[in-house]
Amino acid sequence: MRDYTDRALDVARAKGATYADIRVVRRETQNIEVKDGIVQDLTLAETYGFGVRVVANGAWGFASSNRLEKSEIDRVATLAVAIAKASAISKKEDVDLGPAEVHVNTYKTPLEIDPFEVSLEDKIDYLLRADKEARAVDGVRVVDGTLGFQRDTKTFASTEGSYIEQTLVESGAGIVVMAVSEGEMQQRSYPNSFGRHQGTGGYEFVQKWDLPGNARRMAEEAVALLSAPQCPSGVKAIILDGPQLGLQIHESCGHPIELDRVFGTEAAFAGTSFLTPEKLENFRYGSDLVNIVSDALTPGGLGTYGYDDEGVPAQRTDIVKRGQFVGYLTSRETSQQLRKIHPDAPARSNAAMRADGWNRTPIIRMNNVSLLPGEWTFGDLIADTDDGIYMITNKSWSIDDKRLNFQFGTELAYEIKRGKLGRMLKNATYTGMTPQFWAGCDAICNKDHWHVWGTPNCGKGQPGQVAHTGHGAAPTRFRNVQVGVMKG
Repeated sequence: MRDYTDRALDVARAKGATYADIRVVRRETQNIEVKDGIVQDLTLAETYGFGVRVVANGAWGFASSNRLEKSEIDRVATLAVAIAKASAISKKEDVDLGPAEVHVNTYKTPLEIDPFEVSLEDKIDYLLRADKEARAVDGVRVVDGTLGFQRDTKTFASTEGSYIEQTLVESGAGIVVMAVSEGEMQQRSYPNSFGRHQGTGGYEFVQKWDLPGNARRMAEEAVALLSAPQCPSGVKAIILDGPQLGLQIHESCGHPIELDRVFGTEAAFAGTSFLTPEKLENFRYGSDLVNIVSDALTPGGLGTYGYDDEGVPAQRTDIVKRGQFVGYLTSRETSQQLRKIHPDAPARSNAAMRADGWNRTPIIRMNNVSLLPGEWTFGDLIADTDDGIYMITNKSWSIDDKRLNFQFGTELAYEIKRGKLGRMLKNATYTGMTPQFWAGCDAICNKDHWHVWGTPNCGKGQPGQVAHTGHGAAPTRFRNVQVGVMKG
């Protein structure tokens, strides 16, 4: 592989690049879907190619190809430099990457069972057993179970001297059960909504979540929701379970800290951010209990890796500390731009640049953005809540392009009265403004209840890219939240 990477870098330099890197990526995916007792989808796919990114005349250029051949490497590297020189005509300032990043290393996702070595028969049987359990419950109309696996084999090399090889493996599993009666549909998802829960690791991840052992419970809850009362309206205390809080973190904490959004380069598609630069170290984001970190080193997190796609080592960064906003997700370039505004800001990127494959240029993406655990047990948290609602598993979400105004709906909720869980409620929703909402955070469950929830479908960029992100969360209480009723 070094023959190919060295050739690309040498050609780029010879054509006038002052910096260049190349990523060679092989992506293997396997997806299996069983719906109502029938195998609906079985997909085995592989993509392989390389992308060359350069700086020439102070501007960026990028080109890619799916043919890893010497003549094609020459063509792509030459094209990337030509694009950079053309882009330089309209540049506002020269690209500044800051201190050099020089690393020669390898990284592999820790795993116990290689998911690509497990037979299709065993995987399909696993889903069929879960499907059978769910469909045994009267009133169930649709059962949809999925398994998903991905392996990225990546090589990164740069003109600064880096040469990094990584193998990243993901495994995921999920089931959705739908019940229908008299024109109404309710659903329950496990372990997470939107298809499945996913993390880095092997087939042991699938075994841990035990879809067959939880499918019947999901079916019973979906049927019970059909006759449950509507969630009431009003201002109340709410407790969010881990998966719902994970999405809350993703939308109202993860996206606004992406520094490219702050600087406006994502405004056309993904939006901007209310966390403008003057707020760094000078803005109350939430209560004193709120501590949020970006941590690409989190074991098993869907946003866990060894190095980002600029060759910067994975690391942990404080984002919100005791309620104060203290950090962004950065790239090498944006970290230097931020230092022009805040000279004391870190000179080094915090390794948040990732690309969705070989034919996309890296952009700032969340890795594992997590709310650190508190000190409460779940039982004590419920017992301490006199009047509230416990909301479980996301059903719908909406948030504005600055990540301020939001509305979320959950699949399931329970009334809390005088410290006890009461009636099941359906169609629960809540709304808020990000800083006020997080200011109302007054209790977080402890590490025994904390888990990193995977979001494998985060969209951003033009052309579009899908990122896989993780969000550590435990059940958490928020005071004075507007709760509404979703129309049936």
